[in-house]
Amino acid sequence: MGINADFGRRVVIDTEAVEWVDSPSAGVQRRMLDRDGGEVARATSIVRYAPGSSFPTHRHDLGEEILVLDGEFRDEAGLHGTGAFIRNPPGSSHAPCSAGGCTLFVKLRHVDPEDLEQVTIDTRTAPWRPGLVPGLSVLPLHAFRTQHTALVRWAPGTRFQPHRHWGGEEIYVIAGTFEDEFGRYPAGTWIRSPHLSEHRPSSPQGCTILVKTGHLA
Repeated sequence: MGINADFGRRVVIDTEAVEWVDSPSAGVQRRMLDRDGGEVARATSIVRYAPGSSFPTHRHDLGEEILVLDGEFRDEAGLHGTGAFIRNPPGSSHAPCSAGGCTLFVKLRHVDPEDLEQVTIDTRTAPWRPGLVPGLSVLPLHAFRTQHTALVRWAPGTRFQPHRHWGGEEIYVIAGTFEDEFGRYPAGTWIRSPHLSEHRPSSPQGCTILVKTGHLA
């Protein structure tokens, strides 16, 4: 299966408009944003667990990253509430479930095979750092070689200088509205910009975004 599998193309998706697709496990559905492969695939998805649903034990040969958007998600590492960031390295396995239901942003099979760090962060309590311009705050989540993952909070009226992304950039708008010279992106928008793409971002209204860079070269 190929969905937005050409990383050389810019893609903008209103994830709320994407159809839910049943997974092989009852009660677990996915909104597929990009996908290259069958059930085992390099993929980016919004995943929804109905209350009481679970997924059987499975292995992540090339890693997984999860951001809990709402609800509570559980696996062998513990209970992960809204705002939790979980990074499962290559070769890891788990049997995830959700007693009360949850919604996740999930990326699969994009991790450097040598990056073996397991990460769990409660972003609601973790310390944020000042960004490169006034009004910008950053919560680093993980970095390895060219790849960087972070939450970025934009105060209303914040603007950033034009810049280019070596290895591309991927953004999921969690709250508020993110903007650049190409458009306005409200909460729930997913944006993937290719290697060496350039833009001038801003947020007149303020926003919080999940950002990943350096993984699309």
